[in-house]
Amino acid sequence: MRFLRLMLAATALLGFTATSQAAAPGYQTLSTPVPVTAQGKKVEVIEFFMYTCPHCYALDPLLEEWVKKQGDKIVFRRLHFAQGPTDPLAHAYVTLEAMGQTELVHTKILRAIHGERQRIYRSDDDLKAFLFKNGIDKARYEQSFNSFGVQTKMKQLPGLITKYQVTSAPTLVVDGRYMTSPSLAGSPGTSEAQAGRDTIAVLDQLVAKAAAEKK
Repeated sequence: MRFLRLMLAATALLGFTATSQAAAPGYQTLSTPVPVTAQGKKVEVIEFFMYTCPHCYALDPLLEEWVKKQGDKIVFRRLHFAQGPTDPLAHAYVTLEAMGQTELVHTKILRAIHGERQRIYRSDDDLKAFLFKNGIDKARYEQSFNSFGVQTKMKQLPGLITKYQVTSAPTLVVDGRYMTSPSLAGSPGTSEAQAGRDTIAVLDQLVAKAAAEKK
């Protein structure tokens, strides 16, 4: 757990010290684009996040509202940073994703950790108890948790993070080419709330840019 806390602190520090390196547009272009799964004119948007990241918690309501407003213009998904091959929270998210149940408990997990200070991330058992209490079917979860597909995705997470060149959370990648975050979009010294709003504004610009380039 001490290692985990140090890793989380380092991640948060990376996110906010990157502000001084932010480009004027509030985003960066990936040196090597990543192929997208979105079909047709839809734009793929991926959020790299961690349930234990307070900055992800602060951005989440703004991002949720933004995704709803985008409608069918985008394909949105999340990837959870894994703090090692047995990270309970990353494993839980991949399992919930396989079940199609992420939206049922996503906000509840963030609120429990940051708003209610529950330490549900200490072990798989603590987290499972929370999930089952909040509507996740125990038998289905246990089956998916130990499935080959989920185990494979857990092994692939570190490589995906490297491929997308992501170093901190929260980070958003648009169309496999453009990267933004509160640390890139916000100005030095700005409040976290304002940095979140700036991030949403940059996302609007990047989705429009990516959509125009598809035509």
